[in-house]
Amino acid sequence: MKVLVPVKRVIDYNVKVRVKADQSGVDLANVKMSMNPFDEIAVEEAIRLKEKGIVTEIVVVSIGVKQAQETLRTALAMGADRAILIEAADTVQTDIEPLAVAKLLAAVVREEAPGLVLCGKQAIDNDMNATGQMLSALLGWSQGTFASALEVAGDSATITREVDGGLQTISVKLPAVVTVDLRLNEPRYASLPNIMKAKAKPMAMKTAADCGVDVTPRLTVLKTVEPAGRKAGVKVASVDELVAKLKDEAGVI
Repeated sequence: MKVLVPVKRVIDYNVKVRVKADQSGVDLANVKMSMNPFDEIAVEEAIRLKEKGIVTEIVVVSIGVKQAQETLRTALAMGADRAILIEAADTVQTDIEPLAVAKLLAAVVREEAPGLVLCGKQAIDNDMNATGQMLSALLGWSQGTFASALEVAGDSATITREVDGGLQTISVKLPAVVTVDLRLNEPRYASLPNIMKAKAKPMAMKTAADCGVDVTPRLTVLKTVEPAGRKAGVKVASVDELVAKLKDEAGVI
């Protein structure tokens, strides 16, 4: 079985994000970029399925700027077999919206015919949490979201989902789209020999036009601001005073 894993190039999670002075967006100048952590978990899970003999080929795909080749090389160094880059933006400031990404991925899926699509539940830059679900709808495939455990056997997959009330276990027919959550696994580090080997692994280059998809934004960002700072707490002398403040000032009781 072939597995397709979409990966996104985002600001490294260790970087403190700065808003531009004109509030038009986030400052990306000279900022360290890396693979979206949830996508890294998806790549790791695909590799583990291959090590179990369930998966025969892992294809990673990224959509965005030309610099996303670095992110794909990281996935190849981890253990993916080949990569596809769809160049759909000229500048890192352009973020391709989830519907356009889902349409581009759907075009790749129809061409590659994988039995499973493993993707992160969301990207840490825009937190949309929509691409996997949209891709499932466009393909008419089964979907399992927020997966914290995954077992594939035959033509079905058993998925443990993280939901508000705890955990939910479902069984879906393959092919399917599965979005992975934080607790599914811990991604491995790429070894130096594998990093060197990744340079020789194939990477196909495409454009959004090649897939017949219009990536023109449907949304306009009006303003980007940093979160307001937390106000200082207030000490109270007694429970009665606490209750009075919660009732009269906070209005929560």
